[in-house]
Amino acid sequence: MNKPLSQIFPNLPDSLSYDGLEEACIPQHIAVIMDGNGRWAKKRMMNRLKGHRAGIEAVRETIRCASDLGVCYLTIYSFSTENWKRPEDEVDGLMDLFAKTMLAEVDGLDAEGVRVMTIGDLSVLPDETRKAFEAAWEQTKDNEGMTLVVAVNYGSRAEIARAARQLAAEAADPDCGLSAEDVTEEAVAQRLFTASVPDPEVIIRTSGEMRLSNFLLWQSAYAELVCTDVLWPDFDRYELLRCLLDYQGRSRRFGGV
Repeated sequence: MNKPLSQIFPNLPDSLSYDGLEEACIPQHIAVIMDGNGRWAKKRMMNRLKGHRAGIEAVRETIRCASDLGVCYLTIYSFSTENWKRPEDEVDGLMDLFAKTMLAEVDGLDAEGVRVMTIGDLSVLPDETRKAFEAAWEQTKDNEGMTLVVAVNYGSRAEIARAARQLAAEAADPDCGLSAEDVTEEAVAQRLFTASVPDPEVIIRTSGEMRLSNFLLWQSAYAELVCTDVLWPDFDRYELLRCLLDYQGRSRRFGGV
């Protein structure tokens, strides 16, 4: 942990305490499905893109808090393969927002020792957006602090299918020497976008929804799912604390008794 809890959570609501938070049991990897930007905007009679812009502060807050708590990996689900079905103006606005936000934030992330990586197929993104993510990776790749994993144009079924294609291609290559017996769980995992990242211990979803939405299906086999009714733009470090207390209150048996 990089700071004492009193500094990480300086203005606790009366109904909340960090006394029950076990510092030794902070998850190594937290994944977040950031949901509710559109509903947040609709409640305020704004367009959806303003909700996405409002959600940027929640992203900043979550990154800072997770890093201060000593979390090693934070994965955020920013844009799924299914999100291309949204109205064109919303998609275009999101791509522009991603590029501008990444360019604006990367120096600060770099100064804090955060490493930025992406999972998903960046090849179909607009050039400006793709280059912003690539530049962030290049600038921060040697950092040794928390790794921020941005899932963009990511879909877990497509990821697993991609791994299967790689294995099939290797098996068809006589010089590769891959046999059917070599297609193990470990072999599949090594060909996923997350090959260098441990599986998440907890997946948080905001806005009251209770589904994975094609996010980290393989990697979440034994992740704890924590759902909160809070819309993403209203998510802050105190909501993260509540989620972590919920997570630490569970017994993780991994199929055992």
